[in-house]
Amino acid sequence: MTEVADTLEQQVWDFVFAYDAAYGRAAQTVGLSAAQACLLEHLTGGSRSMGELAADLLCDASNVTQLAARLEARGLVSRAPDPTDRRIRQVSITPAGRDVQRAMRRSFDFPAERLGRLTAPEQRQLSELLARVLATGTS
Repeated sequence: MTEVADTLEQQVWDFVFAYDAAYGRAAQTVGLSAAQACLLEHLTGGSRSMGELAADLLCDASNVTQLAARLEARGLVSRAPDPTDRRIRQVSITPAGRDVQRAMRRSFDFPAERLGRLTAPEQRQLSELLARVLATGTS
C-alpha cells in the first residue's frame, strides 16, 4: 500500500468510528441503545418479521427478540403473529416509537454537520466518489 492509501484507509476508519459514536450518543439522548435505534429505523417502511430484521441488522434472531422485547416494554414497537404463518412474529413501530425515532433523527446531526463543512461542489465530488467506492460488481 502507498502512504496515501494507508492514510485514506485510516481516515475511513476514523470516519466510521466517529459516525458510530455520534449515532450512539444520539440514541442515548432518547433513551435507546444504538442497536434499538437501528431497529426502529428498519421499521420505517412498515412491519417486518423478526427474521427479516435479524438479516438486515446482521445479527442473530435472539438479539432481535431481546431488542424488540425492550422496545415493546416501552411502547415503541408491537409484536404480533403473522396472519399467514403464526410461527412468524411481525414487529411494527407504534406512534410513540415514531415520535422517538423523529427525536433521534433530530439529535443525530453528525452527517449534516460534517458534510456542511464542504462546499456544494465538494459535496457533489464526494458523492460521486462514494458512489464509486460503494458500487458492487466489477468496473
